[in-house]
Amino acid sequence: MKLRKIVLAAVAAGLLAAIAGCKEKAPDQIRIAMVVKNLGNGFFDAAHTGARDAAKELKNVEIIYTGPTTPSAEGQIEIINSLISQKVNAIVISANDPNALVPITKKAMARGIKVISFDSGLAPEGRLMQLNPSNADLIGEKQIQMAADAIGGQGEIAILSASAQATNQNIWIGVMKKTLEKPEYAKMKLVATVYGDDQSDKSYREAIGLLRSNPHLKAIIAPTTVGINAASKAVVDEHLVGKVFVTGLGLPSEMAGHVKSGAVREFAIWNPIDLGYAATYAAYDFVKNQPTARPGGSISAGRMGSIAIDDKGEGAMAPPFTYDRGNVDKFSKIF
Repeated sequence: MKLRKIVLAAVAAGLLAAIAGCKEKAPDQIRIAMVVKNLGNGFFDAAHTGARDAAKELKNVEIIYTGPTTPSAEGQIEIINSLISQKVNAIVISANDPNALVPITKKAMARGIKVISFDSGLAPEGRLMQLNPSNADLIGEKQIQMAADAIGGQGEIAILSASAQATNQNIWIGVMKKTLEKPEYAKMKLVATVYGDDQSDKSYREAIGLLRSNPHLKAIIAPTTVGINAASKAVVDEHLVGKVFVTGLGLPSEMAGHVKSGAVREFAIWNPIDLGYAATYAAYDFVKNQPTARPGGSISAGRMGSIAIDDKGEGAMAPPFTYDRGNVDKFSKIF
């Protein structure tokens, strides 16, 4: 009996050692929350796909995808409060307001949570890094160039943006206005800038308002995937195809029909899948305290390669890509 007890004790000790060994070998799960401007937005759904791709490659990452039902800073603040309570490792956010969110993201960082903004950035004091999808100058200039190509370089144009507080939108609009001062665009005139708050119904109403109050309008530029879709529909519904052209930033899956209808000749966008993918890698590097994950350093972004971080804590992926009748069907099957 005594021998049997000794054997059982030895077996039990062996099992405990094995379990302990497994725990040591198993990597700690890293939880990265992706907080988007609003749920139900195709751009961010695609970014979520990229985040999941990155998580699979990194193996020990769990993605928590969340956001308010309508784009508001208040909604994002409430969500971040909840994520702080859940003790996530990192928050990757596209901000509805660059400044209003700073107190809550500073609170998150004080609790050891790494905060990265992407797409629409936070003020520098509210995050560790801002991942821009492209260079702001290239994005703004590209949209003016596409509008000019569509209307022959002359005529009235208008801008249909997201919210008046959206960081990225405002930066791009600033670049667009500066670009219009160049001699080659002297015959183009910006007559209005309106905001649809990245809501389909409001963006549609704003587009209708632009078309009806500006009878000589030749083009609408919408630097938002929700806005460009709504403006294109408005042009079709107002029977202005061929008279008013829409361009800006859109998703191929949503814009293919508008290209075929003639409301849109060309539009541009970076790949949101790659953006979500790279943002996840960036958050991972900061959670792991990689020595290069700092201003003046770089992050390793898997298939996207190394992304440099400037002295302001900002990094950029790539210039926007143009989509038109020749390639939109191919890419609409992807995102």
